[in-house]
Amino acid sequence: MMVTLETIKEARKNIQDSIKRTPLIECPTLEKELGGQIFFKLENLQKTGSFKIRGALNRIANLTPEEKKRGVIASSAGNHAQGIALGATAQGIKSTIVMPETAPIAKVAATKNYGAEVVLCGQVYDDAYAKAREIEKETGAVFLHPFDDEYVISGQGTIGLEILEEVPDMDVVLVPIGGGGILAGIATAVKSLNPNIEVIGVESENAPSMTEALEHGECCEICGSGVTIADGIAVRKVGCKTLELAKKYVDKVVTVSEQEIANAILFLLEKSKVVAEGAGATPLAAVLAGKIDCKGKKVCSVVSGGNIDVNLIERVLNRALIYSGRRYEFKVVLNDKIGEAEKVLHILSANRANVLYLTQSVYRAKLGIAMQELTLVIECSDKEHRDKVIKAMEEAGYSIYE
Repeated sequence: MMVTLETIKEARKNIQDSIKRTPLIECPTLEKELGGQIFFKLENLQKTGSFKIRGALNRIANLTPEEKKRGVIASSAGNHAQGIALGATAQGIKSTIVMPETAPIAKVAATKNYGAEVVLCGQVYDDAYAKAREIEKETGAVFLHPFDDEYVISGQGTIGLEILEEVPDMDVVLVPIGGGGILAGIATAVKSLNPNIEVIGVESENAPSMTEALEHGECCEICGSGVTIADGIAVRKVGCKTLELAKKYVDKVVTVSEQEIANAILFLLEKSKVVAEGAGATPLAAVLAGKIDCKGKKVCSVVSGGNIDVNLIERVLNRALIYSGRRYEFKVVLNDKIGEAEKVLHILSANRANVLYLTQSVYRAKLGIAMQELTLVIECSDKEHRDKVIKAMEEAGYSIYE
């Protein structure tokens, strides 16, 4: 079987009654800033919170009766897991999912709730994959690959059909890359319908598996840990099938940093009221970082999923706020006497800086006997406001340091 526009259309017939047709919305804020129309394809609103259900359901729909009796086994960072669990349970098929020990708690819990048996193994997806293949041999269950499978790729390609049905004259489509399934599927659909549309893949610079594969011309493992806040695309090696489709249909691949991903998560949440996991935010991260030319173009950013752990949201948003100058931690040395800290707080208040955290200490070896160190975390509106506050402190005679 080869992945074609026809197999993608067939996949849509198989899954259309079991998935949502997710919204395609515009982002007026970015249109003003970038001079182009920016659209978000909200797969975070899909059943199970991710696009992965499309490929998973299409794969299950093509199991033979004998394969269904054997049960299914899959490896996943979390989103493919939920799609397989949901689809298998609906048809009375036993499912086992191997996930990394680092998988978000929410994804593990959701997979169990959908009826799958969950096995945790290793730190990244590739560790879980190896364990799943072991279980496959031991039990005879049918292994359902999360991305390097023609039925799965065709299922993901249905996203491309929906995008062009709503905006036929789209100029650029940005797609996140893990193993390459969603990129290969969307690229096949989009390029088959309109070869002039530019398809760009986006991946974390901590796990540049497609970048490495394209440079070497073959599937290969990346160096480094592959650990990223975009856990859904933390894949050390892309699929051989997805690589060949990427070579044929994808125009280019760009990478984004952890900070750029964090900035995109914050932007989506604050400006568009969209909850996206790291993988789902990578296309927008490339836009915000100026790595995509959007001027005068219609650009679609695929928000592939929204299954982000609440604890991770807190850490990511804090990081993004610090980077944007909206949170700032600093220290200042004061005379250890009544009223000195109050003077500092008066300056901050006069400059409309909100104090989030404050602590005083005399337990620093380098402090003078009659001195104390004041540590503060303040909240500002932006970097310009932060710098104004720092300047006001310095003009009042205080030496601040981080």
